Amino acid sequence: MKLKNSFTALFVVVSLSSCVSSKIYEDLKENNNSLKEENAELLSQIDGVPGGASGVEVSKLRGQMETLTADKMRAEMELAGVTQDYNRLKESYDALAENSSENLAENLERNRRLLAQLEEKERLLNQKEIDLNTKEQTLLRAQKELEASSNRVAELESIIAAKDAKMRALKNAISAALSNFEGNGLTVEQRDGKVYVSMENKLLFASGSWDVNNRGREAVVELGKVLGDNKEIAVLIEGHTDNVPYGEKGLIKNNWDLSTKRATAIVNILTENDNIPKENLTAAGRGEFAPLVSNTTTEGRAKNRRIEVILTPKLDEISKLLNEM
Repeated sequence: MKLKNSFTALFVVVSLSSCVSSKIYEDLKENNNSLKEENAELLSQIDGVPGGASGVEVSKLRGQMETLTADKMRAEMELAGVTQDYNRLKESYDALAENSSENLAENLERNRRLLAQLEEKERLLNQKEIDLNTKEQTLLRAQKELEASSNRVAELESIIAAKDAKMRALKNAISAALSNFEGNGLTVEQRDGKVYVSMENKLLFASGSWDVNNRGREAVVELGKVLGDNKEIAVLIEGHTDNVPYGEKGLIKNNWDLSTKRATAIVNILTENDNIPKENLTAAGRGEFAPLVSNTTTEGRAKNRRIEVILTPKLDEISKLLNEM
């Protein structure tokens, strides 16, 4: 019975040899050693059979021993095969493990590189997004500033247009008020946003004098009435002479002095009108240094001897807008 069980165990070991593992290998070795021990025991039993044993029993034991020996040889051969398969599988496993480690290291390194690239791209993307946001904010600020500037320009143009319209109205009002004096050396014109009222000295003064005659006073008073209705207008009165030197001695030193006194005389008449703010008035003498035409002819010198009243709109609003732009 023991011998039969050994054969069964050996058969199981051989049947399971296809599933090679280290455990199967150890089990086969153990069964082989067990068979060797049983073989040795059977040999000892045969050798120790008493003389009275029958030949049939001896023959039976020898048959069993031969069968066991043959089984043992097959088991050894299968063990050798299993051992070879085990070794081959172990080598394959070791190679696979080595390759897997190398592949794993390569994969890890590649993943690290990819991760670094991804982080760099993400950083660049974030930077681009930041730059884009900055540019958008800068563009929005620029658009707001441009819009504000456009509004100020539009407002400035509106103010200038309104002042031009007002100066045209002022010019028309002065022309109407002085219509009786036109053709007597008096002209009214608008240019460069200002109104120029020019009165030749023959309308205002006697030769070498700064006293305004009656006809000239009437013209200045009429002009003052219009200026009294336009208190936001700056009034500059300039006196001009020809280039003939002032020859009389006394209170007048030269043409410049004479031109200044004549301008001041016009201012004094305008100040009699309480509707004209005094701070709007300025008197200036230009002498012979701003002629209209050449002084080489009598007619030219007559044109150059004049009083010019230059009317300028106050530009406080315009200056404020220009400073804001």
